[in-house]
Amino acid sequence: MSAVWPVSRAAVRRRRMQTVIIGVVVMLSTSMIVVALGLLAASSGPFDQAYARQSGAHLVASYDRTKVSDAQLTESARTAAAVAGPFGQATLDMDTGGPETSLVVVGRADPGGTVDRLNVWKGRWATKPGEIVMNRNPTDSTGRGAPTLGETVTVAGSHRLTIVGFAYSVSGSADAWVAPAQMTSLKPTSTQMLYRFAQAATNEQVSAGQSAVTSGLPSGALVGTQSYLALRALATGEPNTFVPFLMVFGWLGLAVAVLIVANVVSGAVVAGFKHIGVLKALGFTPTQVMTVYLAMVSIPAFAGCAIGTVLGNVLAESLLTRAFENYGAGGVGVAVWVDVAALLGVPALVALSALVPALRARSLSAAEAISAGSAPRAGRGLRAQRWLSGTRLPRAVSLGFGLPFARPARTALTLAAVVLGVTSVTLAVGLGKSLTSYQTAASRVGAVDVTMFGGLKGSGPPPPGEVAPPVAKLTDAQDEALLRSTPGASAVIASAELPMRLAGTNTDLRVSFYRGDFEQLGYRMLSGRWFDGPGQVVVSERFLRQHGLAIGDTITLQSEGRNVQARIVGKALYNSGEEVLSNWQTLALVAPELRASLYEIKVKPGTDLDSYVKAVQAGDSGLQEASGQESGSFVAIVLATVVLLTLMLGTVAALGVFNTVVLNTRERRRDLGMLKSIGMTPAQVVVMVVTSMAALGAIGGLLGIPLGIVAHRLVVPAMANGAQVAIPDFMLHVYPAPLLALLVLAGIAISALGAFVPARSAAHTTIAEVLHNE
Repeated sequence: MSAVWPVSRAAVRRRRMQTVIIGVVVMLSTSMIVVALGLLAASSGPFDQAYARQSGAHLVASYDRTKVSDAQLTESARTAAAVAGPFGQATLDMDTGGPETSLVVVGRADPGGTVDRLNVWKGRWATKPGEIVMNRNPTDSTGRGAPTLGETVTVAGSHRLTIVGFAYSVSGSADAWVAPAQMTSLKPTSTQMLYRFAQAATNEQVSAGQSAVTSGLPSGALVGTQSYLALRALATGEPNTFVPFLMVFGWLGLAVAVLIVANVVSGAVVAGFKHIGVLKALGFTPTQVMTVYLAMVSIPAFAGCAIGTVLGNVLAESLLTRAFENYGAGGVGVAVWVDVAALLGVPALVALSALVPALRARSLSAAEAISAGSAPRAGRGLRAQRWLSGTRLPRAVSLGFGLPFARPARTALTLAAVVLGVTSVTLAVGLGKSLTSYQTAASRVGAVDVTMFGGLKGSGPPPPGEVAPPVAKLTDAQDEALLRSTPGASAVIASAELPMRLAGTNTDLRVSFYRGDFEQLGYRMLSGRWFDGPGQVVVSERFLRQHGLAIGDTITLQSEGRNVQARIVGKALYNSGEEVLSNWQTLALVAPELRASLYEIKVKPGTDLDSYVKAVQAGDSGLQEASGQESGSFVAIVLATVVLLTLMLGTVAALGVFNTVVLNTRERRRDLGMLKSIGMTPAQVVVMVVTSMAALGAIGGLLGIPLGIVAHRLVVPAMANGAQVAIPDFMLHVYPAPLLALLVLAGIAISALGAFVPARSAAHTTIAEVLHNE
C-alpha cells in the first residue's frame, strides 16, 4: 500500500482540471447544503430561537417601590433560574417637538446580563446622565417624523435627553433605557425585575414560577406582569411567510447540490477508467487501484468541503440574520450539527458516488478498463445522430444535438440538475413577486402621503407606549376642512381609534372609525363591501378565522358599558386579527363625543409635502405630522434572498454542466480531431458543444417551469393558510408570458454558459495534440 499515496498525489497534480472541478463543485455544493440545512434548522421555532439567543425574560414584573425594597426582591428571586434587576422604572411623557409619547423608561447600566440581553443595533448604550436609548425593532418602519439618532427629546417635562442609540428587547421590557444615575433624577415609581425559569413552556409553569419569586413579598407589591408566552403568541400569529419560503428553497437547494456532486464525482471516475487500467497493467491489485482512485477524488473533495463549510456559514449567517431580524436578534448563526453533517456527509456522498463506478472498474481487466475509459460504448447515440443528419440543421448543430445520447446516464443527471435549478428559479421568482405584492398591499404603501395628528379632550388617553394626540386649536370639522382646502390635497380620511371588547370573549380589539374618503385608504377589499351605514364593520381574514365568523355575521362590541351590534360586511387585506375597521356613524353609537385623532391625506402628483404640512400648520399649529405607512425591509429581504439563492443555484448548476462538457470533450478527443481533420472550424466545434448543452437547458426549462409554477401554486396558499391570511388570486398569477420566456432562456443560459469555456478549450485543441495523446 506504500505506492497508493504517491500515485494518488501524482494523479491529483496531473489531472488539474478534474481536481479543480471537483474541488470547486464540492465547495459550492457544500455551501449550498450548509445554507439549506441552516435555513431548515432555523425555520423551526424562530421566535424561540431568537428568545433563547437573547436570554429573553420568561416573566417581566413591575413592583411598587413604596411597598418592597430592592433587597427583598433580590432575595425572593433566588428561586428563578436567572434574574436581572432590580431596575428603576417610570412611565414618562416624551416630547420630540411633535406629538407627545408615553414611554416606559428603565434605568439600566448595560445592555448585557443573564436575562434580556439587548441588541444595540444602532449607536451605543447610554452611560451617563443626559442620554437615552430607544427601543426599536431593526425592521420597524421609520417614516417622516420618527425620532432619529442624535435628536434631543424632553421627558417628564424638563429633562432633556439625547438619543445615543437604538436597541431592541425581544422581551418587550421597556420603551427606552437610561443610565441608573439618570433614572434616579427621574424619580422612578416602580421597580422592574426580569426572570427566567427552569420550566416555562406553559402558562401553568410560568404562573408557578411567578408564585415562587413573589412568595413572601408584601401584599400589593406586585403591580403588573408580562409573560413571554403572550409575546410568543403575538409573534407566531403574524404572517411569517419568510420561514416556509426558506424551507422550500432549502430543500430544493439541497437536492440540486446532491445531484451535482453525484454527477461530477461519478463522471470523474468513469473518465478515469483508462488510468485505472494502466495501474492494473503495472501490477496494482484491484483494491489498491480502487483506493488510489477514491483518494484521487477525495483529496479535492475534502478541501472543497472544508472551504465550502466556512463559506456556507458566512452566507447562511448573513441570510438568517436578515430573515429573522424581525425578532430583534443580532447575528444568527448556523447550528453546530449542520456543520458536522456537512463535513461528514459531503465527503461520504463523494466517496459513495465514486465507489459505485470504481467497484465496476475494479472488476474489469486492464485491457477492458483501458477500453472502457477511451470512449463511450460503440453505437450509443448513433440512431439519433443518423436521424439528425437527415435534417436541414447545420451539421455542427445536428452533431451537438446528438452528443447527449452518447452518455445517457450522465445526461440524465445533468438534465435533472438543470430541471431542479429552473424549478427553484421559477419558484423563487414567483414567491418573491407574490410576497412583495402582498406586503405592499397589506402595508398600504403609496396610498397615504401625509399622516397628521390632531386631537382634543375626548380623544382619550393613548395606550402605554403609543403616541398621544396633540391639542388642536380648531374643531374637528374645521381641521378636516383646512386639510381639504389646503392646495395639493386630493383626499382626506379622518379616523379615531377606540379600545373595545368583543362581547362573550376576553379579546380586546382596536376599532378604527373612519370618515371621509376612506375608500382611498389603500385597503384592498377581498370580499364583501365597504361599510355605508351605522353598525357595520370590515375585518381581516385572521379575525374571521380566530373567531369562527364569516361575512354577514353580527358581533357585539363593548366599550365603557356601552354595547353596539355590528354586522360584518366585508373582508379587507391586512394582517391584524385584533383590529376592526368601521365608520363614523358606528362611532356615534358608542362615543359620539370623540373627535378624530388622525388624518391621512393623499396629495396630488407633484405636491411638495413639506410645503403642504407647513401650510396646514399655519392654519392650526396643533396638527402635527406623524410617521406614514411603509413596507419596512421585508420586501428588500425577500428580493435579496431570491437573488442570492438563485445565483448560488445557477452557479452550481452551471458548474455541473461545465463538468459534463469537460468529460464529454475529453472522451471524444479522437472524434473532435477527426472532425477537425475533415474541415470543421473551431467556431463550429464551439457551436456543436454549446448546442449539446443548450438543448438540455431548453428541455430543463420546459420541464422545470411547470414544476416551479405548480410548486408556487401549492406553496403560497399553504403559507397563507398557516399564517391565517388571505391571498387574492391576482397574487398567484405572477407569471406573464414574457417572464416565462425569460425563465426558459434562463435554463438555456445556465447550460450555455457552463459549456462555453470547455467548448472553447476543445475548439483550440490542435489535431497534433489529439494524435500525440492517442
